[in-house]
Amino acid sequence: MSEGPGLSRERVVRAAVTIIERDGADALSMRRVAAELGAAPMSLYNHLPNKAALLDGVAEFIMTDMEFAADPDADWRDQARGLARTFRAITRRYPRSVQVVITRQPRSAAGLQALELVLGAVRKAGFDNHVAVRLVRTFESFVLGSLVRESSADRRSSDLAAFTAALDSAELPHTRRLLPMLVEHDHDADFEFGLEMLIGAISALRNRMEHGDG
Repeated sequence: MSEGPGLSRERVVRAAVTIIERDGADALSMRRVAAELGAAPMSLYNHLPNKAALLDGVAEFIMTDMEFAADPDADWRDQARGLARTFRAITRRYPRSVQVVITRQPRSAAGLQALELVLGAVRKAGFDNHVAVRLVRTFESFVLGSLVRESSADRRSSDLAAFTAALDSAELPHTRRLLPMLVEHDHDADFEFGLEMLIGAISALRNRMEHGDG
């Protein structure tokens, strides 16, 4: 095998993302990427020096693939909603690769653009630096947590009869009463509900700080 026509850093990174989404991050190696591209393994080192650099490239690719359309003049609440929805969209598009983003913070200006926008939104709301950073982390935890919950819910059985049978002898009155709703999932509605709760809590925090109660 040779390097092949058109081999580039971008093609190598895209092939890595394909492997991660298909087989998981543990399956990623320079040799696997080379096989995916039909290229000689050593040819990849002309574009990325090692696997660590490849993983950094994957993290940057995921973050730069976000299509942010935040209006800098919009109310901070609307900015926060748009950014959270965009982040959620990317986690659903690349659920396995997002785990790489979590462990490898992008360092380039392009990779950090999403963070810049989120920090700008919370700073616009009037929060100081320390609170702004904590709010960004809270938003990140909410979006990533929703992804974990959705994935877990989709793996669980929604067979109401099976759940009911398992609870026949259990002392769980509230669970039994709400079981028909518990086994049904509207991920979009749940996400929007949680997002509005979070924005409401931030608004309340902002009001307390404005009145000297924070």
